[in-house]
Amino acid sequence: MNPVVISGEDRRRYRDKVRRCLDVLARMLGESQFDFERPCIGLEIELNLIDALGDPLMRNADVLKAIADPAWATELGQFNLEINIPPRQLGGAGTGELEVEVRDHLAHAGARAHELGASLVMIGILPTLRRSDIGEETMSANARYKMLNDQIFAARGEELDIAIDGPEPLRMHADCITPEAACTSVQFHLQVSPDHFGRYWNAAQAVAGAQIALGANSPYLFGHRLDSETRITLFEQATDTRPDELKAQGVRPRVWFGERWITSVFDLFEENTRYFPALLPLCDDEDPVAVLDEGRIPELGELSLHNGTIYRWNRPIYAVVEGRPHLRVENRVLPAGPTVADVVANGAFYYGLVRSLAEEERPIWTRMSFAAAEENLHRAARDGMDATLYWPGMGEVPAAELVLRKLLPLAYKGLDLWRVDPSRRDRLLGIIERRCLSGQTGASWQIDTVAAIGGPRHEALRRMTQNYTQLMETNDPVHTWPVG
Repeated sequence: MNPVVISGEDRRRYRDKVRRCLDVLARMLGESQFDFERPCIGLEIELNLIDALGDPLMRNADVLKAIADPAWATELGQFNLEINIPPRQLGGAGTGELEVEVRDHLAHAGARAHELGASLVMIGILPTLRRSDIGEETMSANARYKMLNDQIFAARGEELDIAIDGPEPLRMHADCITPEAACTSVQFHLQVSPDHFGRYWNAAQAVAGAQIALGANSPYLFGHRLDSETRITLFEQATDTRPDELKAQGVRPRVWFGERWITSVFDLFEENTRYFPALLPLCDDEDPVAVLDEGRIPELGELSLHNGTIYRWNRPIYAVVEGRPHLRVENRVLPAGPTVADVVANGAFYYGLVRSLAEEERPIWTRMSFAAAEENLHRAARDGMDATLYWPGMGEVPAAELVLRKLLPLAYKGLDLWRVDPSRRDRLLGIIERRCLSGQTGASWQIDTVAAIGGPRHEALRRMTQNYTQLMETNDPVHTWPVG
């Protein structure tokens, strides 16, 4: 595949177009044009393909063709797939069917995959990945992935450095972005009004550390035991466009927690424009000013494309749905898995918690520094449920204690405000409570199971992955899984 040549004129046109889109977004926010009367939620899950031994299988195009469902798409690596679950109202009847719907999708896809000798696995990082599985030749056949790879390395001017500490530290170089494909996550979407966007985004940032502590599921990479949620550090490093000199100058990373609480969604899009050069400077034909002047709703394609190459852990989304513009917070901090029940329980905890925090009279972000929220994220990624997190009024506290004493009651309150059925609320948040009480997350189960199996590391990782896949398919929450 021939590389796409990007000229200086392409970049100038794109920068001008992004700024024009930003001006139009400001007008739309001022004119209150957004649809938010019935807030919707959405869900995306990234998965891995494995063969009968538990090793990665590079056949996503074949499996996608066999599944034959538009909800499914390829991802960066040939061993990745993604499913996009249709949006639904939060608190409506559709909320209760979410778990059943996701399980049905996965059962159908799994049956088609089995016909090709493949299985689907929801896990933060596939434990059996080896360095030989990560190269440009294992990238999915998509021109945009190729262009993104070329542009990141053109910006860096040198290989990627992967350096992750942990019990078995990893140091390696990579000449393409496919290490990013090792990171498979869940994305929770929440539609919010422009007036409340800042409050919900701030709330999501404040709870990111607690989410990761509860949901950690990525302790192994390339045979090394690393952080409980290694995916966080790997993703930060695998898409870094900065050589060391630019890091030393304080240039912002493209995988970014951010650096301040916000008051408006405009703050985030404006930061994108101010701090980050384009990676995919592709312009469409829409004139957003003319479209808005004609009383129609612009797609703001360049603004959205640029936003999609800045990997915030809580990303703002602008979209036009059925002719109406809306805004979403896309929560990207959690790994995939272990089961659909765990994923939906993690979602219930998140949606309930951010609702409560966003509506507090004295918001959390007025009592907690932004740096403390970011420190919580990295502590939780390193130590999982064993992390000590900071929370105003409690100080430094074990993650499980923070969730049980403070955050779970807020999540219950928030789900009541969303009018979620009490029986569904109790089942899902009960999973979170019992995970805290048992201390068993996906990460700790993986570590304990590999230790119980013993023997050569890769063979132990294969057997653990096979056991994990079988338990995943039962939908019994991870806190109930037997070790070994």
